[in-house]
Amino acid sequence: MSDLQKLFEQAAKDVQGLSERPDNETLLRLYALYKQGAEGDVHGDKPGFFDFVGTAKYEAWAKLKGTAKDDAMKKYVDLVKKLVG
Repeated sequence: MSDLQKLFEQAAKDVQGLSERPDNETLLRLYALYKQGAEGDVHGDKPGFFDFVGTAKYEAWAKLKGTAKDDAMKKYVDLVKKLVG
């Protein structure tokens, strides 16, 4: 396992222990970076119109289409470090 992968997994654990809940924009950014780093480009059908949260998550992830997994992992780790502080 690469060092980046270890940092990424640790950041995913660290984010669960945040003392404050980040704002919605930050949460969407965390979600999108995590998904891009873990799975790559967005896949599957876009959620239905009335699934507001699902649609927001899907669209946030879709904005990162084409971003390399390693780049997404680095950005995720950096963002979590800022939040943990």
